[in-house]
Amino acid sequence: MKFPENWLREHVATSASREELAARLTAIGLEVEELQPLGEGLDGVVVAEILSCEKHPEADRLQVCQVATGAGTVQIVCGAPNARAGLKAPLAQVGANLPGGIAIKAAKLRGVESQGMLCSAKELGVDADASGLLELPADAPVGQPIATFLGLPDASFELKLTPNRADCFSVRGIAFDVAAATGEQVVPMAIPEAAVASQASLEVVLGAGADCPRYCGRVIEGVDARARSPLWLTERLKRSGLRPISPLVDITNYVMLELGQPMHAFDADTLKGPVGVRRARAGETLKLLDEREAALDDGFLAITDGDRPVALAGVMGGFDTRVTDATTRVFLESAHFAPDVIIGRARKLGMHTDASHRFERGVDPALPRLALERASALVLEIMGGQAGAITEAVLPEHLPQPATVVLRRERLRRVLGVSVADAEVERILRALGMQVEATGEGWRVLPPSRRFDIAIEEDLIEEVARIHGYERIPTTTPTGEVRLVAPGETRVADAVLRRQLAGRDFLEAINYAFLDAGTLVAWQLQDGAVALANPLTAELGVMRTALLPGLVSALVRNQAHQQSRVRLFELGKVFHLADGAPRETPRIAAVACGPQAREQWAQDEREVDFYDLKAEVEGLLALAGATAEFRADDSPWGHPGRSASVWREGRRIGWVGHLHPRLARELDLDGEVVGFELDLEPLAARAVPRAGEVSRFPSVRRDIALVVPESTPWAALQASLEAALGPILRDVVLFDRYVGPGLDSGSKSLAMGLILQDVSRTLTDRDADQAVATALEALGRDCGARLRS
Repeated sequence: MKFPENWLREHVATSASREELAARLTAIGLEVEELQPLGEGLDGVVVAEILSCEKHPEADRLQVCQVATGAGTVQIVCGAPNARAGLKAPLAQVGANLPGGIAIKAAKLRGVESQGMLCSAKELGVDADASGLLELPADAPVGQPIATFLGLPDASFELKLTPNRADCFSVRGIAFDVAAATGEQVVPMAIPEAAVASQASLEVVLGAGADCPRYCGRVIEGVDARARSPLWLTERLKRSGLRPISPLVDITNYVMLELGQPMHAFDADTLKGPVGVRRARAGETLKLLDEREAALDDGFLAITDGDRPVALAGVMGGFDTRVTDATTRVFLESAHFAPDVIIGRARKLGMHTDASHRFERGVDPALPRLALERASALVLEIMGGQAGAITEAVLPEHLPQPATVVLRRERLRRVLGVSVADAEVERILRALGMQVEATGEGWRVLPPSRRFDIAIEEDLIEEVARIHGYERIPTTTPTGEVRLVAPGETRVADAVLRRQLAGRDFLEAINYAFLDAGTLVAWQLQDGAVALANPLTAELGVMRTALLPGLVSALVRNQAHQQSRVRLFELGKVFHLADGAPRETPRIAAVACGPQAREQWAQDEREVDFYDLKAEVEGLLALAGATAEFRADDSPWGHPGRSASVWREGRRIGWVGHLHPRLARELDLDGEVVGFELDLEPLAARAVPRAGEVSRFPSVRRDIALVVPESTPWAALQASLEAALGPILRDVVLFDRYVGPGLDSGSKSLAMGLILQDVSRTLTDRDADQAVATALEALGRDCGARLRS
């Protein structure tokens, strides 16, 4: 919210200096983001009139002007393109010092004397416009100090407001907070009803229920659309960051800034009536004021003429019913729209308007009629005309009604940690426009209709705290007993998993939980994706269904910054539709590319591969005291034959492997990328650790070499051995794999060591031989294995 200081002081007569005012606004939660002084040090600058202009004899772009100053006539050499006889403009006389350190002296320009300088708005420090002289109204009094005429010096305040303070999107709303904070009173604002001098009117029909429970309109005839907005009005708009356009637009913008009520003006001759409010229909279109064609649906609220959409409620008016220089009859509207029906509508059309910004946060439902009277008075004053009666349609049952909130004295003291005098509490609340009734335990408070943010007792406590002053509330250390909760032993903590990967040279990444729908399509992970109703950008339109796409995107960005070795991991949630509602699943994932180890002299460089990431998965499972089983996988993003699904105790928990070459090309990856993604809950689950007996007897090792079909997985051989030998099999070590001459096609040779040990006795050679025989029999039966000769 941007506004000029002098305008605010008209609504609250505070004696605080500019710096004190800025500090106090920030202290009460209305953060001053920028403070720009305007028109400082304009002594010696007066209103002047150019009497005549002649071409400079030595310069094509200069003119020699005779200028009336009110105390005589001086000669000025001027190069402004709009300098002309009869123009009134600011004149900096000899001896003046303009903002920016410009000292005005008598000078000769190309041999012609000049006794001062005619000024632009930028040279005066009141605007950024330097295209020509600041043109003053024809009735500006010649000789009057320009500071007096323009209401200077002034300052432009820009506040950074939180979404809950919709009432402060107006000068009048800010005045209440300033009055409460400084102990002053808000200046009463009398807005008389405009005299009704015309029978013209348009019927208003409400057809949107709670979406628009109040709509006011008025026809004003005989207006002069070619009139000029007065200087005081245009200056206030400029100092508020708005560009003056035309009298009707300027007036509606002025009322919006002053009172907080957005309004719109229609050319009444383009309307047949009745004026209605309803939900738009799918397939309807509307050409907006900025000439873009908006495609509507039932999510938009439309203002209609008969049944024809002529404006988007709370967003922007229509092109066909706009006011122009030919307008003589105007229909002013002022309405209350529910925030829910306006939120996101402008953003859906790729725009942002001052009206939507306010209606999305909530506008006082009692304000439309008052704002319409204020705008009517300005139209009649500036443009002339005859006003018709106000037509008001209202649905009282749908209007928001402020609810009484109870504030307990003891609760206030307990939350703030300090006692605030009853008289001070009542002063603060009444200064903010609230009705206060004292009770035995505290107060019953009815907030004004503009304060949507006051709903519970804590809201009132916040109001008292910020106005009383946070700096007056003592800082105390919290006391009390804190119960320590021991971490459970049935789950590996997330921090432990993070430390494991960080210790293995992976860096943790934090990616957005939403991404581009096209990315999911490229990965073939779009099934069950949750689309966002109001995405931040078009590229972040769906919730992620996997962690790998985001990690790989981060890896690509690192490669683009000349990082050839990248190792990233992320622990986060993915989202899928389940039974019509989003379901969150926590996961852990990692990606790696480039050399397996950092550059060094002790070993040859090799690229990271499947077995490196497989080892990381096994390391994570080892934290839970579990082992993994790896099975062939056909995931569309995985490299055929170089990726696998990860299983734990008969349950699939994730994936590990190389990315598919097709996907790598599409993502513009530089080299091979290996990764894994695992469901967190089944990965981290573990049994309660239990001490086991340590055998006092030596172990025995027997090595065997088997020939098995190429398609037989190692996991099947290991499972068969464990089932056959039972507890005396302590470990199986695979130390060789051979394929080639001497073996049948489609076969492979695997050499393994069986580690045998008993807890009650030393195993004999006969025991070991019997165990090997039992193992060979089971492997032949279960896996088609035979002993290699």
